[in-house]
Amino acid sequence: PKQAGTSQLVETAYFCYFGHCEFDKGTKSFKPMTSQRCNQTVASPAMKKAESSFVQDFSAGWADTDVMSYPEFKANLKASFEAAVVADVGNALNYGNRETGLYLYGVPDFLQALAKFLGEQYGQPCDPGTLMTTGGTSMGMDLCARAHSQPGDYIVCEGPTYFLAHTMFRNVGLNLLDVPICEDGMDIDALEKVCEDKGGKVKLVYTIPIHQNPTGATMSNAKRQRLVQLAKKYDFKVIADEAYQLLNFGPSAMVPLFYDDNPTDPRVISISSFSKLIGPGVKIGWIQAHPALLKPLGDMGFIQSGHNPVIFMSNLLKQFITSGNCARHIAHVSATFAKKKDLMVDELRKVGLKPNNPMGGYFVWVKTDGHKRTGRSGKGMSLDPDAFNDYMRLCFAFPTEEEIVEGIRSLGKSADEEGVETVPRT
Repeated sequence: PKQAGTSQLVETAYFCYFGHCEFDKGTKSFKPMTSQRCNQTVASPAMKKAESSFVQDFSAGWADTDVMSYPEFKANLKASFEAAVVADVGNALNYGNRETGLYLYGVPDFLQALAKFLGEQYGQPCDPGTLMTTGGTSMGMDLCARAHSQPGDYIVCEGPTYFLAHTMFRNVGLNLLDVPICEDGMDIDALEKVCEDKGGKVKLVYTIPIHQNPTGATMSNAKRQRLVQLAKKYDFKVIADEAYQLLNFGPSAMVPLFYDDNPTDPRVISISSFSKLIGPGVKIGWIQAHPALLKPLGDMGFIQSGHNPVIFMSNLLKQFITSGNCARHIAHVSATFAKKKDLMVDELRKVGLKPNNPMGGYFVWVKTDGHKRTGRSGKGMSLDPDAFNDYMRLCFAFPTEEEIVEGIRSLGKSADEEGVETVPRT
């Protein structure tokens, strides 16, 4: 208002921009607003619009913090951390130890524990000599791309695929191609045609063979076997991004693509992580491949200089894994996310949409069919940037059940009914 003093104008402007601060006339400074004061204050139209957009935004591929902070989980992590510090903190903080040497591929005791755990999860034997610990799936992908290709080589991806994979591979100097993905995984016929056309220049194939991001597809056993056969025929390596391998919403007979490989002529590098299960802050992942494919990773200057990147953190998790607490936690996370996925699929159907119904992972994939958009657009998830522009990738792992219901139901309303314009983040 024109009659308002300077401080009042500043207070009003600052509140409208930040929403949760107010001007303290006594101290002449801004301070956080109490929740009671926030509730009593009438928000500006811009704030209402921003809040509505947030409620309807399912783009972040994060987990709800509730599954990373329940009391039993915190107590079990604390016990594991304390056990690691008490047991052998000196070696856990070093490059290696006198008995086993340098920790290039990981801490031997942890690799043993991880191998036993994965063998139990997969129902297949897991040799610690086929494992290397990493700082998550993304680090594993980057290491493998650098070790098993040269700048100017070609890599074939699925379209659509994980939207940041393209950036990661371009950073390594690779040329990108893509082929369609079907309900049972990558279009292997299209892949073979690309390999023939490029005459030996395809050196890597990147696939997400289980609970594919964003489509939720899982590659069939027949396609897995044929993919490995093509890798031998056309002399390329397969990077299998299996970040969601252990996050299943029911019994799964699918094991990592590694188990389709031939140890005498290995072609497959399976990569996974605890990031989607325990939390991304842990930054513990692993590569599973036959030793002939692991050795080039251990020979990289980055590893030779700094050695394995997760020496200390892997020690902290060892007791959490060997105690059985990790397996119980994964069962809890899977059950929690399965319920949220079912809720999201049901709500999408109620507003007239036709979503997929994934059996694991974090995302639902759905065509807009003229509805408003939310979540992450499919734009840019293939090399043709507009090929999937009319699709949405919706994360059910991060929002609460109430936010899922409210956000999805808003897709069935017009902007006039809501009183705001929906502007989702993309």
